[in-house]
Amino acid sequence: MPIKLPPGISAATFAEAVKEFQAAVGADWVFTSEEDLDTYRDAYSISWGHNDEYLASAAVAPDTVEQVQAVVRIANKYKLPLYAISTGKNLTYGGSAPTYSGSVVVDLKRMKRVLQVDDKRNFALVEPGCSYYDLYQHIKDRGLKVWIDCPDPGWGSPIGNALDHGIGYTASPFRDHWGSHCGMEVVLPNGEIMRTGMGASPTSDTWQEYKYGVGPHVDGLFAQGNFGIVTKMGFWLFPQPESWMTGTVHVPKYSDYSALVDHCNYLEDAHLATGQTIYGSNLGGPGVLATPEYRALMANGWPTAEQLDAYAAQRRVPAWRAKLQFYGPEKAVRASWAYAQRRISAAIPGATFTDIEFSTLPLSPAQEKTHHLVNFGIPNMAIFQIMARPPAGPQNANPYDGHTDFFAVVSRSGPEVFRAMKAVYDIQKELKIDPVSATPFASPVTWQHKVFFMGAGGVGNQRGDVEHNRRMRALYAAYIEKMAAAGFPAYRTNPGAQDLLVKQFSFNNNALLRFQEALKDAVDPNGIMAPGRYGVWPKKLRGKQA
Repeated sequence: MPIKLPPGISAATFAEAVKEFQAAVGADWVFTSEEDLDTYRDAYSISWGHNDEYLASAAVAPDTVEQVQAVVRIANKYKLPLYAISTGKNLTYGGSAPTYSGSVVVDLKRMKRVLQVDDKRNFALVEPGCSYYDLYQHIKDRGLKVWIDCPDPGWGSPIGNALDHGIGYTASPFRDHWGSHCGMEVVLPNGEIMRTGMGASPTSDTWQEYKYGVGPHVDGLFAQGNFGIVTKMGFWLFPQPESWMTGTVHVPKYSDYSALVDHCNYLEDAHLATGQTIYGSNLGGPGVLATPEYRALMANGWPTAEQLDAYAAQRRVPAWRAKLQFYGPEKAVRASWAYAQRRISAAIPGATFTDIEFSTLPLSPAQEKTHHLVNFGIPNMAIFQIMARPPAGPQNANPYDGHTDFFAVVSRSGPEVFRAMKAVYDIQKELKIDPVSATPFASPVTWQHKVFFMGAGGVGNQRGDVEHNRRMRALYAAYIEKMAAAGFPAYRTNPGAQDLLVKQFSFNNNALLRFQEALKDAVDPNGIMAPGRYGVWPKKLRGKQA
């Protein structure tokens, strides 16, 4: 695919800028060939091969903060758009592709240093190219008694994942990766360095302990934002717990779900069940959904609550289950599980309980081969077995070349989960899609504490099939608009859908976006810093996006 220059930049001007980038970071770390730039495409994009696919004009890989400053100053001189990535592994949400075609990708992969890990104050300070593997290995090699919290898969960057509001699997204070960050260093659009929170005090030693400092808290401008390039960030770490325990609650009736959620909310919010709560239904699953009984249930559209209770009774299995997880001293986790059983059995008639496992920590080498490692702060790549490309994995006989994720934010309440389930069903029926993924037994994901995330089914990319991808793009756009209209907006998305998603956050005539645009014009007058990221366009491009 031919190189796409930034709009309004001549080949001669671009060549001069490239020479200056080479002088700043070394010729070996400036990439302009088609082969090199192919690695900066969104490998999972549902716009792959379309005329509006997002493409980079070049990539530059600085090794120090000073080199990042030099790159930013060169970009200002030539009015070149930049797009910073940490490791570029943000698959299903854009990968390493820029939001504005023709941008120069600032690839921070060389800045991979673990700057500090303190297992007494329980924090880490890292650079953006540092991966979860790098940080985990640093901790393991030194025998430090702290855990990281990592997503699936583990090859990404703690900084990159936090900046895109990513989520993980261990104890609730750490699963929200942005919420557990503390302090950052940023190269601003004018090339200056800024430190936030207590880092702005040259004499403070609490940069990674107290995130607020004094005055307005500005860290949020750099999450899903385009106000600078983050070059350092601190994270609170989970002190290694003594033990882990998990047990499952089963409730008999479909309508018991609301009470089950309410009690699990209490256990999580009271920090009794500190791990991820995993909901599921014994009435779902591919085999069940293909049965005549299920087809009869859904024959006349979305069933009533009474019909669903009757269906559950007919199946003679508990309608719902919730797997609770506990971290801490053995007596504490066993007491918390016992309390959960007493509380729920008193409130939900017919509730039953199953002890699944108790284990002292850390896991043994044998356990590491059988357990879901991210629950124990161990990065891995196992997730790819469910979305692998050919040859197909055991859970995916006919894999797509890629896909784009859609997760809506849903209140932690039974009625709202039911309403979100039906909203997905209605969208798929309206678009004449077989609503296999939209069933009354779909379960929300509870990665992040305080809200549910509800998936709406796969939106897959088939390279070379432009018409298929066009249909998938229309489906994805419908999810964004229609789920938001129903009260369930998504929390992140790929570059091609960011403008559309931002439109769903339109309170008071887009007051939030207008405020962000005013800030953008003030701090980035040349509009060089990730133009268009999450809908924040510089003044010169506003309404002229390409």
